[in-house]
Amino acid sequence: MSSLSIEPITSSSDEKHFIKFPWQIYRDEPFWVPPLLMDRRKLMDRRKNPFYRHAEAEFFLARRDGTIVGRIGAIVNHHHNREHNDRVGFFGFFESINDEAVSDSLFRTAKAWLKSRGMTAMRGPASPSVNDEYGLLVDGFDKPPVVLMPYNPRYYADLIESAGLRKIKDLYAYRVEDKKVFSGKLARIVETLYKREGLKFRTLDMKNFKREVETIKELYNRAWQYNWGAVPMTNEEFDAMAKDLKPVVVPGLVIIAEFQGEPVGFALSLPDLNIALRHNRSGRLLPGLYCLYRYKKQIRQVRIIVLGVIPERLKTGAGGMLFYETARRAVELGYPAGEAGWVLEDNVMMNRAAEMMNADRYKTYRIYETPL
Repeated sequence: MSSLSIEPITSSSDEKHFIKFPWQIYRDEPFWVPPLLMDRRKLMDRRKNPFYRHAEAEFFLARRDGTIVGRIGAIVNHHHNREHNDRVGFFGFFESINDEAVSDSLFRTAKAWLKSRGMTAMRGPASPSVNDEYGLLVDGFDKPPVVLMPYNPRYYADLIESAGLRKIKDLYAYRVEDKKVFSGKLARIVETLYKREGLKFRTLDMKNFKREVETIKELYNRAWQYNWGAVPMTNEEFDAMAKDLKPVVVPGLVIIAEFQGEPVGFALSLPDLNIALRHNRSGRLLPGLYCLYRYKKQIRQVRIIVLGVIPERLKTGAGGMLFYETARRAVELGYPAGEAGWVLEDNVMMNRAAEMMNADRYKTYRIYETPL
């Protein structure tokens, strides 16, 4: 009779197995883009990643007769619970063979760990937070993920639901193409908004990068403070993210909206590096750098990672104008297509802005929850 065990990782060897396990799940999956191993280690590092200064986590491996068959992370984000007056714990980093006995055991273990810390519900996937990889792909499996977005097998939804979790929110991703965006009707709408609202748009000033980061940090935390599940990033978290993105950011794809000289919103887009990195099947850094160099000319699309406007200016159409400015400038820089996402299913203004741009909703990600 086979033996199944779920144990927390306790050694560097366990950590290596935890990080490398997805290569077993996705070895025959052509759309999966292997992450860089160094990025996975950094994300999980409870000593150096500033996220864990206001959160705690445990990472578990499932073994059957000594063979690794699954993994999961259980996370308590104290910052989230203070912000939302919650006692919600999170699961993330979930990977499993297609076996309910394995996945059910993983979720039971994560639930027990979270419940022992006073949590009353478990939500996810969040790896490890809303500001990182978030959501489970439930529609759009026939296309690879864009940069910083997750991908997973179709059967994960069945495993998660069999463990008693239910949908709490869907997140949408939109496909934007230059051939569809720039209609005469849209041009007239945008021109009217420009005249009426008096907004100005500028791009990132790399010569004053530190100052720009401070501006964007304030905008980010103000613009998302009332969004479902949003958690403001600490100064340390934001600075770490800015440091990671600086080598790959394209200044013309970071747009700041100003009203009477004051910043009121911004949009951050990145070239879709996954187009190159999908050729790096090892996940190691040097082959990854080589792939970025070799396939650089194939990177012809972007991902709009973040787009937001402070609450006082939400009804001015500034969000739609930032969307339009991003598309226009991306095309000028040689990126005729892109993905905008994710967008909450009930974010009426941003979904309406995407529709105004003739964007196609082509992927859906899901957040699940269960009481403990």
